[in-house]
Order: sequence, then structure tokens, then C-alpha cells
Amino acid sequence: MKKQFVVIGMGRFGTSVAKTLSNLGFEVLAIDSDEIRTQEISNIVTHVVQADSTDEEALRALGLRNFDVVVVAIGEDIQASILTTIILKEMGVPKVIVKAQTELHGKVLRKVGADKVVFPERDMGQRVAHHLISSNIIDYIELSEDYSIVEILASGQLVGKTLRQLDIRAKFGCNVMGIKTGDRMNIAPYADDMIKENDILVVVGKNTDLQHFEMTFGE
Repeated sequence: MKKQFVVIGMGRFGTSVAKTLSNLGFEVLAIDSDEIRTQEISNIVTHVVQADSTDEEALRALGLRNFDVVVVAIGEDIQASILTTIILKEMGVPKVIVKAQTELHGKVLRKVGADKVVFPERDMGQRVAHHLISSNIIDYIELSEDYSIVEILASGQLVGKTLRQLDIRAKFGCNVMGIKTGDRMNIAPYADDMIKENDILVVVGKNTDLQHFEMTFGE
């Protein structure tokens, strides 16, 4: 049985999450206090409800504890975000993922029981910054404060060499987790696998080491 999701807050982030989950074939309940926003998403997701997420009785009536994951994507109203998170956890929702505006907001959300806190604006800013550093950076995902994953397009010094020859682990302290060649993904490549033009290397490591790697092989 597929997971069932609830997304609370139909701003840009919440709408994007709800649409993506729905397009992937999951059942999605979208909740927002604004009638216009609920109407705009109604033809995309499975169910839509206009409700105040800080109204405990309203949320209980919707049976949210029966859903697998609730995403709290409330925008500017930090107080509503925190209160909604508290209510959901007290109701027994298995997993609550909450959008945070600031680090302090995120810290409070974790204290009140959020299972995962996301920072979409901050994360997007980091991705844009890494794209600016090097045109070869395809994507950048932060795993923690110290570690990240970067996808880098192979060109220049990387092309025509094996992982053994490049010795990325010894020189940069980073690990190549995979190599994408077209639509094919080579997971845990061997040391003698050769890198071809336009391959994409999926590399994990400490942020400082990754930055050194990007500056060396990026263009």
C-alpha cells in the first residue's frame, strides 16, 4: 500500500511538494486556510480541505493520525508553524516534516517534536552558490552541517582517467559514490572504471574537501 501524505500550507513550497507527490501517484490531502489556494490545488491532489491548522478539533476531525507523513509548509507565520507541529505530534502523527524560516525557528521545531526540519530557501541558495562557483556543478545536497553530496559534470582533467588514476579519495578526502553515463547509473564504481566526457560524478565528503575538489575540477 502506497504512503498517504498531508501537506499543510499551499504557498509555493507546499504547492510544489503536493503537486510532485500527486504526480508520482501518491494520495495527497492538501490543507490551507485560504479558499483561493485550496481551489487552485483541488484538481491536482486527491483531497483538499480549507481549515485552520492551529485548530486542534479541525485537525482531529480530519483523522490526520492515519496518514503516514504530514508536511507543514506554512510560510511566514512562525507561531502557526510551531503550534501546528505540536498539535500534530500530540495527535500521534507518525512523521511530521516542517519547513523552517530560520535556524532558530528550526531549533524550536525540533524541540517541540518535528521529525525533520527543512530549509528550502537556504538549501536553494546553497545550490545556486555552488552553480556560480563552477558551471560543472549539476546539483548540491547538504547531508549535515559538515557533509554534502555534489554532482559534477566530467570534463577536462577528469575525462579519460580511471578513479584509481585520479585518486580522489587520497587527494581530496572525498568518495565517488556513483557515475552517471546517460541514463545509466553505475553505483559503487570500481577503481579501474574510466570516466568519459559528460559523465556525472556523484561525490560525497566533508564540505571543505568538496569545495577543494570543485575548485580543482570545476570550470
